[in-house]
Amino acid sequence: MDSVHVPLWLWVAAIAAVAVVVATDLTLSGRRPRPPGLREAGLWTLGMIALAAVFGGALALTADPPAAGQFFAGWLTEYSLSLDNLFIFVLLIGRSALPREYHGRVLLLGIVFALVLRGVFIALGAAALNRFGAVLYLFGAFLLYSAVRVALQRPPTAPAASSSLLQRTVRRVIPVAPQADGARLTTRIRGRRYATPVLLLVVAVALTDLAFAVDSIPAIFGLTRDPYLVLSANVFALLGLRHLYFLIGGLLAQLVHLSAGLSAIMGFIGVKIISEALHGSGVDRIGPLPVPHIGTGLSLAVIAGVLATVAVTSQLKARQPPLARR
Repeated sequence: MDSVHVPLWLWVAAIAAVAVVVATDLTLSGRRPRPPGLREAGLWTLGMIALAAVFGGALALTADPPAAGQFFAGWLTEYSLSLDNLFIFVLLIGRSALPREYHGRVLLLGIVFALVLRGVFIALGAAALNRFGAVLYLFGAFLLYSAVRVALQRPPTAPAASSSLLQRTVRRVIPVAPQADGARLTTRIRGRRYATPVLLLVVAVALTDLAFAVDSIPAIFGLTRDPYLVLSANVFALLGLRHLYFLIGGLLAQLVHLSAGLSAIMGFIGVKIISEALHGSGVDRIGPLPVPHIGTGLSLAVIAGVLATVAVTSQLKARQPPLARR
């Protein structure tokens, strides 16, 4: 899978659009004393999806259709895997003592911080792939292991003990004020600068997201080898979570088959990565079985199909009477 050429002007336009979205969102969240309503959250969510679609369409017109297909496959994968992140964010932020009107600001700043960390992670992954082809086998094996782990685990019902451990660790490194000072990240007490609980929560959100990226970044590298497409898929997916938090934060528990769907997606991409590594090593058959060629179109169809199936079957399960669910 070769890297694709994307015009410089398109990257500049995409970065400018994302910067405008983040700046506008930060300004609005800082000025109003309430969280966004369902209508506003829905419009923002649709707007971010439309922005990703416009970027993918521009890729198809200015670069080539395979580049657009790789972006959409990576974006859908990252978006779906990020739903697990969102569930943890709902629990982590919702159970804090921070007033609800500051939740969106914390999530946005945490996502921006997480994108910086993911950018470093993506750069290291791309460098490793370019230098060591055998890394593909490690990525594929790790995704297959992750698929089994996700399929067997139960969805979290409360913030994991690791979240509390994470916050305690941050407190040991950064002196934290006992109370929040509005939406400020730092405050001054008796002449000394302290981090506020808002900053503590932002750091916790970003580091928690990075822990989840250990699964998702290898998955996207299985769909596109181009680091810029990997990064753009991450940017559009994570920024889309900001208002999805308010739109469906309380409805995530109804996606009872989400873990099965994520497991299927990671397992499929794991097989795809290993098959590409085998073809790259000159292995076209394993005994009587041919090593499959899995193109971008098939990847996009499988990922979209799995997500649609999860949504439909979860809704059917939710509508069943309690006795019928047992």
